[in-house]
Amino acid sequence: MVDKRLEGIIVAMITPFNNDESLDEKGLRAIVRFLIERGVHGLFPAGSQGEFYALTPDERRRVLDITLDEAGGSSFIMAHVGGMTTAETIALARHAEAAGADAVSAITPFFINPSQKELYRHYTDLASAVNMPVLAYNNPALTGINLLPVTTARIVRDAPNFAGLKDSSGDLGQFTEYIRLCPPDFKAFMGCDSLIFAGLTHGAVGVVSASANVVPELALSIYDAVSSRDFMRGRELQRLLSPLRSAFNLGTFPVVIKEALQMIGLPSGPTRRPVASIDDEAREKLRDILDQVGAIA
Repeated sequence: MVDKRLEGIIVAMITPFNNDESLDEKGLRAIVRFLIERGVHGLFPAGSQGEFYALTPDERRRVLDITLDEAGGSSFIMAHVGGMTTAETIALARHAEAAGADAVSAITPFFINPSQKELYRHYTDLASAVNMPVLAYNNPALTGINLLPVTTARIVRDAPNFAGLKDSSGDLGQFTEYIRLCPPDFKAFMGCDSLIFAGLTHGAVGVVSASANVVPELALSIYDAVSSRDFMRGRELQRLLSPLRSAFNLGTFPVVIKEALQMIGLPSGPTRRPVASIDDEAREKLRDILDQVGAIA
């Protein structure tokens, strides 16, 4: 029996598309196999890197169903179910639970500007709607909303299956506050690839990583180094990985990881418009970075 735990390197998967921007189901299965074969601890389908904002609800369900089917129970699957409304989020979470996902994570509602009280209600309502681990997903740079540590601690107190969060704020001080204010079994995941080493050494149970689509072994090596308390090696491996995270600035998120996957021969296809491909100069810079991190054979 596979030992599936809510920890370690969980990959924020891309969603492959065909040239006409339709869902590439064969390509998605290939990505799932590639990541599982390289030993990642879990998969996070249809998150920000997976272009959830560009998918219809039916496509989001389909992406999850394919991921679960291809994984065949061999990997922890944390489904991203976040939406603009609580009702939409709950509907996606209930589908994820029925389909067999191991946990769900939901980004804060976006475009609107909910208060901390409204965020509390959103996540407690979500947690009460399913019988599985629920995690928040905080990404204020993309949503304009910051789920505060004190609010998170309130949710944990009142919703027993609210298990943790993925924090992509890039604010290490705030990240440590989540850990300080929440119970010892709270599952805090670092969501910023430039802070994998820092997050793990400050109490993260794992990382939800976009870069791990391209360099899963490197992300796993950082996790293993910290787990074995080889901090010097972990720091050096983080230094090696960080240029790939910095390369996100070569194009509009989330195109760079999809471009990188094409360069190493994996199916990714285009991003859905209006996000466009990177230009030739950026592509050459990205190729150099992939060579530096050992992604190109």
